[in-house]
Amino acid sequence: MSYEFSKFGQHLGGGSGIGELMDDLGHALASGGPDLKMLGGGQPARIPGMNAVWQRRLDEMLEEAGGLDRALTIYDPPQGNPRFLEAIARLFRNTFGWEIGPENIAVTSGGQTAFFLLFNLLAGRMPDGSRRKILLPLVPEYIGYSDQGIDGCMFHAIPPLIEKTGPHEFKYHVDFERLEITPDVAAICASRPTNPSGNVLTDEEIARLSDLAERHGIPLIIDNAYGAPFPGIIFEDATPFWRPHCVLTYSLSKIGLPGARTGIVIGPPEIIRALGSMSAIVGLSNPNIGQQIMLPLVESGEILRLSREVVRPFYQEKRDLALKAATEAIGDGIEWAVHRSEGAIFLWFWFPGLRISSKDLYQRLKQRGVLVIPGGYFFYGLDDPEWKHREECIRVSYAMDESVVRDGLSIIADEVRKAMA
Repeated sequence: MSYEFSKFGQHLGGGSGIGELMDDLGHALASGGPDLKMLGGGQPARIPGMNAVWQRRLDEMLEEAGGLDRALTIYDPPQGNPRFLEAIARLFRNTFGWEIGPENIAVTSGGQTAFFLLFNLLAGRMPDGSRRKILLPLVPEYIGYSDQGIDGCMFHAIPPLIEKTGPHEFKYHVDFERLEITPDVAAICASRPTNPSGNVLTDEEIARLSDLAERHGIPLIIDNAYGAPFPGIIFEDATPFWRPHCVLTYSLSKIGLPGARTGIVIGPPEIIRALGSMSAIVGLSNPNIGQQIMLPLVESGEILRLSREVVRPFYQEKRDLALKAATEAIGDGIEWAVHRSEGAIFLWFWFPGLRISSKDLYQRLKQRGVLVIPGGYFFYGLDDPEWKHREECIRVSYAMDESVVRDGLSIIADEVRKAMA
């Protein structure tokens, strides 16, 4: 029997680049055996110090009167548990002096869901029949945004300025000369640090984007999935930023609870109320378990200490080892560069003059048991989809064991040399 899907169903249910890629990765993982080098996913590492915290909290919840019931057997309000919302607001008030309260906070079922709701709340087809878009001031940008519009592609992106910062290092910057806020722009959105490149927008860049957004009466959305103050996978000085027209997103995934599916949104009360309403319609309520695990850690401020003293040093050490391994593996025989690794859990490689596409390189590496992510998927919303740079890049995770990362980088170097020969 054949069923006819709606336009919404065709868009979300008819496949996507990221869906095909993740399905491919999943099958490779299932059949790859113990020698598979999984450098392509966004799975965070299992940090022993954080795992000990989760075990402690679960033990405490079992011992607390009603602790497990609170986490598993009760519907919270769609906007989130009131005590958790107040704890988040108080944490940011006390730490950064932000004038926010529970009315500025919403919980969603993970950060991905937060962006699906936010993007479709603000952009797409409007009541007057016009269409509005989300402006990405810099690409490459997070692949998970690209297909979230229920009414088709809703992004307009600006190519970055590229600064050479070392013999085999570069950095992206926002090209403010090309950044134009047209009437069809509903919001500006950027991740900080950026997945895939590990780029951290400077305080000056964030302030300029904020001024542009405020001047045009639109929100500035900042995705802090890897950022400050938690989980704190950020290796540069970067001041957490808030203004009344800003929407900030956080997640419990990269601090070590990806299975809890807990996203946190800070924003104007009007947007927060709308998110609560949307959560009620699509899911009744959001998961409680992450909020209950984290509640005393937020109330005491321990979440900041753990981010600063456990999570950040763990990933910074892995980052340093991966950069050293890359330099040793690739050497000086070919032209290559890696984006300055300022945060997140990836290295973003650029191979100028690569004679095959990033997807072809991905396929070759997969045949040798190394999984990466082709760079082309991260350059959506561009007026010039043929920009050569997009096909010369790949994203490599360094969250796996050191030996896996080192061996994978050696194979990557070998395949790139062959592709450039």
